[in-house]
Amino acid sequence: MLEIIYEDAHYVAINKPNGLLVHRTRIAEEKKEFALQLLRDQLGYRVHAVHRLDRGTSGVLLFAKSPEATAPLVKAFEAREPQKTYYAVVRGYTPEKATIDNPIRPDKDHQHKEAQEAVTHYERVATVELPIAVGRYQTARYSLVKVTPETGRMHQIRKHFAHIRHYIVGDKKHGDWRHNRMFLKELDSPYMLLHAASLAFVHPFTGQLVEIRAKAPENLQRLCQRFSWGAVLEQEGLG
Repeated sequence: MLEIIYEDAHYVAINKPNGLLVHRTRIAEEKKEFALQLLRDQLGYRVHAVHRLDRGTSGVLLFAKSPEATAPLVKAFEAREPQKTYYAVVRGYTPEKATIDNPIRPDKDHQHKEAQEAVTHYERVATVELPIAVGRYQTARYSLVKVTPETGRMHQIRKHFAHIRHYIVGDKKHGDWRHNRMFLKELDSPYMLLHAASLAFVHPFTGQLVEIRAKAPENLQRLCQRFSWGAVLEQEGLG
């Protein structure tokens, strides 16, 4: 059963688990389960995706209950109106606060396209140094960052943190395999540590501001406790 975290007459939102695709894609034809289909089966009627999350990302995923409800929100996302907040565990100690302004070129199957403007703001909310050797260093340092993307390009947050060499832990495509392997072997963490924690938007039918929050998945919560980030977890509303 998917965890439903918001529902009204027009929309329904789930807390998407890591590893679940939003809908069927060419790249993952072998997958049999999709959020769209699972939610439809759970509710007993069709739903429509209004935005997307990468397969590896957990958190707030919003669906519309009708084509009429889909259109205005799709438009709002295209106009960058909804406010999105993510949390990620990244390699190294990041600056306390910064903006990554670096155009993103679409992935290989869209090579003909030009690089698109992409802007990501973030702040560091916690750090940890683990007594585990990774690569040529005797210890491994990580930051928990709160991320607010201004634009919504594909894999934007993952590509931007790779660009500044603070790779997101567990990101197989844009991350650092040595840190991914250490988290898997030493910390039993096989997932990408990127979580869509909140989504705020103006409801097209009521004009009210809606804010939907999703608690961090069990794996991320467990790691935060282990890194003594429990207080931060509570403070940021992730626990």
